Amino acid sequence: MTPEEVLRQARFWGIRIATAESCTGGMVAAALTDIAGSSDVFERGYVTYSNAAKVQMLGVSEATLAAHGAVSEPVAREMAEGALARAGVELAVSITGIAGPGGSEFKPEGRVCFGLARRGEPTRVETVEFGAVGRAKVRKAATAHALALLGAALA
Repeated sequence: MTPEEVLRQARFWGIRIATAESCTGGMVAAALTDIAGSSDVFERGYVTYSNAAKVQMLGVSEATLAAHGAVSEPVAREMAEGALARAGVELAVSITGIAGPGGSEFKPEGRVCFGLARRGEPTRVETVEFGAVGRAKVRKAATAHALALLGAALA
């Protein structure tokens, strides 16, 4: 879904959005705020690249980070729920992953975990393996996927 469609649907339903981004570094927020008038729907974006930022800005548990690592569905869940609670919005998406280059046997380049928190509903999490296609392509694909998650939640 395009950023314009996400904003249009959010306006229709009266829903405000926040983002919590790590490996995309604010690209989802930028895609939404590139559109004039987005401030009536987009509340704020958190760029929490470090673990300390995830803890301080979003309330991610240090125990969760220690047990699962930053690139994990439990962390994506806590990021989305933290953004939802702290921003006072109805919908939040989170992204944490390994854009590359690099990775490991257990967490390969291109693995990205997403969270989608909506007020009054259970938080959804998922992992997408974009593969070792290069940093720029992983970040772009993760941004598009996050917009699609927002769009599906608003449909």
